[in-house]
Amino acid sequence: MSFTNGWWEHARCVPSPNFNDRPSGRDPSLLVIHNISLPPGEFGGNQVERFFLNKLDTDEHPFFREIEGVTVSAHFFIRRTGEVIQFVSVDQRAWHAGVSEFQGEESCNDFSLGIEMEGTDEIPYETLQYQSLVGLTKDLMVKYPDIISNRITGHSDIAPGRKTDPGPAFDWTRYLSSLNEPE
Repeated sequence: MSFTNGWWEHARCVPSPNFNDRPSGRDPSLLVIHNISLPPGEFGGNQVERFFLNKLDTDEHPFFREIEGVTVSAHFFIRRTGEVIQFVSVDQRAWHAGVSEFQGEESCNDFSLGIEMEGTDEIPYETLQYQSLVGLTKDLMVKYPDIISNRITGHSDIAPGRKTDPGPAFDWTRYLSSLNEPE
């Protein structure tokens, strides 16, 4: 089994306080792909981790003052190196989607899992990131059979006009076609 108590065996676990219970009887049936970098456009630091842990020093960078007091999380974060960090058990509701709707159903956090890719809308993602994303997605699809390829979407698709990620740099064809390849 690839998961123990909702934690993926291939991820470094860094539990975030920013989660709560899903509505009773709701298993994940949607996978949402995001991007994040802190400060925007900079990669490799620990700022995203600290942000999801509510420990970001707002004096460290002017942008951080704009997000002061924001409490968010994702289930997973995939660094440029391919390292996967898990912040919230897949059995819990992470706070990644915000005001959102998918196929007429609102509040996507209730029935989704969120994966943040370290990146921006315009900078191409790394091969190691796609490899980690595909492996993780395949394991999630085994654990949650309602997550099928047409129930994998971008943050921009569930929050149009409000969000743009994972952006035009994300190669959906590469990612989705890789899900059908044997391991």
